[in-house]
Amino acid sequence: MKLIRVMLVDDHKMVCEGLTRLIEFDEEVQVVETANDGVDCLNKIRGAKPDLILLDMNMPEMNGIELLKILNQRKKRPKILALTVHNEIEYLMKVLDLGVEGYILKDCGSKELLRAIHSVYHGERFIQPSLIPLLNSRLIAKDFDQEKIKALSKRELDVLKLVAVGHFNKDIAHLLCISERTVKNHLCNIFRKIDCEDRTQAAVFCIRNGIVSVHD
Repeated sequence: MKLIRVMLVDDHKMVCEGLTRLIEFDEEVQVVETANDGVDCLNKIRGAKPDLILLDMNMPEMNGIELLKILNQRKKRPKILALTVHNEIEYLMKVLDLGVEGYILKDCGSKELLRAIHSVYHGERFIQPSLIPLLNSRLIAKDFDQEKIKALSKRELDVLKLVAVGHFNKDIAHLLCISERTVKNHLCNIFRKIDCEDRTQAAVFCIRNGIVSVHD
């Protein structure tokens, strides 16, 4: 029988010890290594050769998001089951967009955790069942958002990006070599097309859909 080789990445030693005991109740699963943050994981992963990483997303030094971005640059990486306290739909979408194979909350039961490990190992996507309704609603909303974005002209999209990163009409006019009146006309059309009432809502729309990032 081939064991599922699991690596635990969590900055709390007691959590790792408890998870190890819980997981190894299943005779088909073996915890081959533990790491206390992303840097530690990168140092140990080659020697551990895990099939699956059970990854805490909140860690010092290098958190789960940062670690995922590095692992995704490699030709082949272990499957990732994110283990987190975050039940916010936007955070879930962000992690899923990074390609994790599973997402489960730390308040899950032992049977659910083991089911998640087996599902991910065997090539299935696993999302904590309690989050599925929220995810489905957000995916539907995301589809609607994409239709709204498609309705924007290239110039309107340029104006929207500048609004989202905090530029005022005068700045936008200068940057795009157009008049302030033209900027105002574009904004009226943009707000109508994306169903927003003001600049703040437009900025949130942009960040939610990856048009701009919070660092832009």
